Amino acid sequence: MSVRRLISSGGPFEAIVGYSRAVVEGDACEVAGTTDAGPDGESLHPGDAGAQARAAFVIVAAALDQAGFTLDDVVRTRLYLVNRADIDAVLAVHGELFRDIRPAATLVLVAGLIRESLLVEVEATARRSS
Repeated sequence: MSVRRLISSGGPFEAIVGYSRAVVEGDACEVAGTTDAGPDGESLHPGDAGAQARAAFVIVAAALDQAGFTLDDVVRTRLYLVNRADIDAVLAVHGELFRDIRPAATLVLVAGLIRESLLVEVEATARRSS
């Protein structure tokens, strides 16, 4: 039976909402939906989806590192975008980070995120190779 480890970002919503930044079980790590929200919940890069995606992936990478994984271990990403016009900017960031890793990826257009200033949310699944 594998041990379940919870990775916290220290963010204020984790305890209130009941979630973890990431969960490690066995050889896998699931990173929760991640935005570039600051302490007040608003985007640190309002109006710039590319910068929001880059900042979100920095947070994802930090969670993976805390869990003992790296971006090289990512096998799946999910990107949620509010605006169709931002697809190219967000995919350019994803391409820079994952060009050689090439995880399975999904991009979904959504009606909105938890705050209007947030344009992008990303998730990642990582798995250690045996």
